Amino acid sequence: MPINTEQAMIIRANVIAALAEDIGGGDLTALLVPENSNGHATVITREHAVVCGRAWFDACFKILDSHCSINWFVREGQKVAPNEKLCEIKGDARVLLTAERTALNFLQTLSATATLTHQFVVAARGTRAKIMDTRKTLPGLRMAQKFAVTVGGGHNQRIGLFDGVLIKENHIMAAGGIRAALQKAFQVASDKTSVQIEVENMGELSEALDAGARLVLLDNFNLDDMREAVQFTARRAELEASGGINLQTVRAIAETGIDRISIGSLTKDVKAIDLSMRFI
Repeated sequence: MPINTEQAMIIRANVIAALAEDIGGGDLTALLVPENSNGHATVITREHAVVCGRAWFDACFKILDSHCSINWFVREGQKVAPNEKLCEIKGDARVLLTAERTALNFLQTLSATATLTHQFVVAARGTRAKIMDTRKTLPGLRMAQKFAVTVGGGHNQRIGLFDGVLIKENHIMAAGGIRAALQKAFQVASDKTSVQIEVENMGELSEALDAGARLVLLDNFNLDDMREAVQFTARRAELEASGGINLQTVRAIAETGIDRISIGSLTKDVKAIDLSMRFI
């Protein structure tokens, strides 16, 4: 998956911040290694995964040693099995040791998001439902994790507060009700389809549709209510399911006919993929 100029800038900023956090005034342990000695290492996975984060991984080494060479044996988004070799790195031995933890942190975290997303996508396969992410991301890694969601086959929601409107319960109360909140949102947003409103029951859904909602978030609806909502809406708006969704429940939710399923755990509850880097 190609990286554009904007993504490259974000990757560099992510990596510089992470390296600075880890290295500080210098890597004391790396001084045990003779200066200017060459290193050669490989990275393997200890478990099944969808690989994601190669650009972040590479940048950790390249920023410290521009002559470092990294040879990948797997593609971004490729499924891998335990003990599979992912890549090999050659370069200054001190640099390889200094960058190791930061590089693996990016690769194991982003691969975890891509892997979990892929599992949800597979579970919903054959239905109309798209698997969507949320803003529940690790601070400073939003663009990285949202990239990982797309690598896993999922879809991005709004990147931040600046590029879409999501009207939740507190917004509705503060604005004076569903209709008032939507009217104001339509004035703020240039496109009605970028305005989403959260509803908690069928009455609120009906009110939102009457007020012109085109994207509605069904908050913690049960399966029967979702089916009723899909039938009642009759494609007048896109419906999104949210709230406590997991791999055991996502298939049944997708089969209600819902358009979208948003899952915060894709980015906030990730369990890092077990990777290992070893010198040869």
